[in-house]
Amino acid sequence: MSQNNAPAFPWQWIDSLPTTGEQVVREQWNGMTLRDYFAAKAMVFFQIAYTYEIAAEMSYRQADAMLIAREANL
Repeated sequence: MSQNNAPAFPWQWIDSLPTTGEQVVREQWNGMTLRDYFAAKAMVFFQIAYTYEIAAEMSYRQADAMLIAREANL
């Protein structure tokens, strides 16, 4: 997965082993991708004037444009 489409809200539960004190990852959630997050934000604008299908397509196009712009600024 590219840096640009990394998880939007990653989360880990890190715990220490009682015998050694070593830290281990118990659980990890990646959440939605940045592309999905950007598309969801764009959907609010597009759903006002378009059908859901067209709004969804346009939202992902907008998300892709945002990822390209983000890549250019990294």
